[in-house]
This record gives sequence, structure tokens and C-alpha cells, in this order.
Amino acid sequence: MTTAANPSVDFRKHPRPVGHLFGTEELALTGEQLQFYSENGYYSPLPLLDDRQLTEMREALERMVHQPDHPRAHEILSRPKLKPGQPTPMIYFQGAWLAEEAFHDILFFPKLTRPLRQLLGTPQVRFWHDQIFYKPARHGGVVAWHQDYSYWTRTEPIGHITCFVALDDTTLENGCLHVIPGSHRWALLPTVPLTGTAADMDAIKQVLSPEQLAQFKPTPISLKAGQCSFHHPLLLHGSYANTSDHPRRGVVLNFMKADTRSNDDQKPPMPGAPIYPKGAVIAGDLFPIVTPG
Repeated sequence: MTTAANPSVDFRKHPRPVGHLFGTEELALTGEQLQFYSENGYYSPLPLLDDRQLTEMREALERMVHQPDHPRAHEILSRPKLKPGQPTPMIYFQGAWLAEEAFHDILFFPKLTRPLRQLLGTPQVRFWHDQIFYKPARHGGVVAWHQDYSYWTRTEPIGHITCFVALDDTTLENGCLHVIPGSHRWALLPTVPLTGTAADMDAIKQVLSPEQLAQFKPTPISLKAGQCSFHHPLLLHGSYANTSDHPRRGVVLNFMKADTRSNDDQKPPMPGAPIYPKGAVIAGDLFPIVTPG
């Protein structure tokens, strides 16, 4: 029995790789790549997964989605309930890193954590949370334009970064990520409902200034399966529906600086986490340091 199917393995108690799917290879960003991120608020593409790693992650994702008796189903937040014979809407959930070894171990992959250190400008990086966005063929919904940090104001200061890992090729047809270059320099915007219909996609425009609307020029981020992209927590981004005949599967991995602190002593920073006093560093089993040392 592998750890992927072993309910006795508590991945939160392992702030290091459990298996051997991901090696010790590093990939450093160049000065030019770092400058592009600084100016635009995102960087893409970066090769991350080889064929074996990609296959393992796809298989693990399908287990979480389609295996009713998955041994660690209780760790998957908002686990989808699929109905046979009915169209499947976009599947969204969190907690994959606690349910499947591959999704746990990728957090500590030096090929990922080295660029994270560079982009955050810090020697240590802490995991924040993961998100699965699985857009089934012909039925995948939209993710409305938004800034990630507008949902994370219970933390301070702004020291986060997001990595989107493509498990399938992402294209215009299947709902790839779109960004507004340079919008990471805008002030914090109000929150909007993230998922819904095509009509909900542009809800954020109602709160944009004339100057921001003039800069609202969406740029698609097309990725090959196994590639990833990075974006700033204030970058305005979203994705359209999957109109293709194939699924568009991806995992979003959110990270933060190791000294990120709580700004809310009434609610936990993430479901299942404790409440932290204001000013306390958000640490513990659910928020491991992913960089060596």
C-alpha cells in the first residue's frame, strides 16, 4: 500500500517530502525573469514537472475527485459530490496536499521553492494553502476577475505569491488563466464572487476607476502540461469557461513569507486552523516552511 492510499500517514506531520517523486533539482530564475515579474506582476512559463511527475499528479487528482471511498476524503475541503449522468460543473476544492503524497511533496520541490525564494526576496518560504481548479470538458465554469489578497486580508503584511501548475495544456479554448499586467500596483479592490456564470466574469469592473479601466487589457497565459506560472497577490486575474472537449486540470499553490502575521483574532486564517492573536506569526502544521534550512 502506498502512502497515497494510506490513511495512517498524516501529511501535516511531515514538513518535508514523504516519497521520491520529486528530486533535488533546482531551477533559478534569471535577472531578466525577475525583472519581468517586478514590472508585470507575473511570470510565465516555467517548466516544472517531467512526464512521470505529471502522470502521478493527474492520477492522484482523479482519485480525489472520483474515488468515493478515498481514504483521506476527510482532508479534502469542499470535496465535490458528482452525480452520474449529469453534467459536471467546475470542480473546486482545497486540501489536496493533505490527501495525496504527490500534492504534498511538490510543496518542497527545490525546482519550485528556489524561484519562490527569489520572487519573494526571502530565504524562507511558508506554505499558505492549495486550490484545485478542475474544469471538465464543455462544462467548466469561470473564475471571475479578482485579486488573491482581497480574500487574505486576515494576514499581514502583503507577502504572498501564487503558483499555478498546469496538469493539462491550458489554452484560450479550455479556459486558461488571464492577467492584467501591471495591476499588482493597484490598491486593494473589493471582493467579488469567484465562481459562477460568464455574466459574473467582469463583476470587478464595477469598482474600477476610469484609469484602471483604461489599463484593463487581459493577457492570456497559455501553458503546456507540466509548466507553471507565478503571480503577485494583488495582480488582477481570472479565467473563462472550458469550451473544449477535454478537461482543464490545474493546482494552485499559494505561499507566503515565513514571518507573515495574523490580522484577525476572531476567525482562523484557513479552515481547520487555530485562531491566531493579532500580530502572531501564522505557523504550525498547516503552514509548513517549504524551503531548506
